[in-house]
Amino acid sequence: MTSSRSPFTGAEWAAIFGIILVWGLNNAAAKLATEALPPLFMGGVRFLVALLFLLPFLKPPWPPWRQMLPLVLLAGPLHFGLVYVAFAMVHNLSPIVVALQLWIPMTALMAWLVLKETMPWPAVVGMLIAFVGVAWMSLDPHGAADLPGIAIGVLASGLWAWATVLMRKAPSIRPLKMQAITSLAAAPVLLAASFAFEPGVVDKAVAATPFVWGLVLFAALASTVGATALLFWLVQRREAGRVTPWFLLTPLVSCTIGVGLMGDRVTPQLIAGGLATMVGVALVALTERRAARQASSAT
Repeated sequence: MTSSRSPFTGAEWAAIFGIILVWGLNNAAAKLATEALPPLFMGGVRFLVALLFLLPFLKPPWPPWRQMLPLVLLAGPLHFGLVYVAFAMVHNLSPIVVALQLWIPMTALMAWLVLKETMPWPAVVGMLIAFVGVAWMSLDPHGAADLPGIAIGVLASGLWAWATVLMRKAPSIRPLKMQAITSLAAAPVLLAASFAFEPGVVDKAVAATPFVWGLVLFAALASTVGATALLFWLVQRREAGRVTPWFLLTPLVSCTIGVGLMGDRVTPQLIAGGLATMVGVALVALTERRAARQASSAT
């Protein structure tokens, strides 16, 4: 494991900003895809496609199942099942994107409680400012009708934070192998749940356009195989509370897509929230630079 306070490497910075871009795009893709496909079916197909690409990583040695089973269930069918149900329930993209960002402070809190990790107070302040900025930027004044979906998104965020902390405690599992095992568990569970509880699955799948199936492929390959594996790689190397504040930039990508391609209107609230988010992230960045300098001078 890399020293927790040493400077981020170039590969780690590339992973962080790659995750931000992919997740920001994937939020919009998920909303569009679940308008055409049943949400549990969408999740099941996503993991099925990912599994086909990850089959080479499904080989011994196998980690202990007592260690793996809670992590696999949380990171796979439970989290993503709830996420896609939430996207299907809401009418607006921004509120659910905000709800899903709650995994960031939840991860820092759980890492502090479970792993006894620390986080410098300026970074804590920066994370809070950034989150308030994201919330102010993204919450729709007419979002009351989306509250049930938002509540499900909050629950999904808590499950994902728990999975991130469990992954931190399992550094011996390689990221792509972890994703392969998760896909192996999630695909059949979500597909079985879809055919059991979602009506008209086959008809909706047949009616879906190539564009919709392209969104599913993007979620499977860019997010499941790519970004999520990079996240687990990062939290194996670094403190979760140090890495995750950067992902508060994800809604900026989603909201840019909303404004440019999905008809969202630029408002003073959007501009003020975006500026607050950047101030908060800048404070986190300054704290990171100071910690890196201190680590370098100590060696």
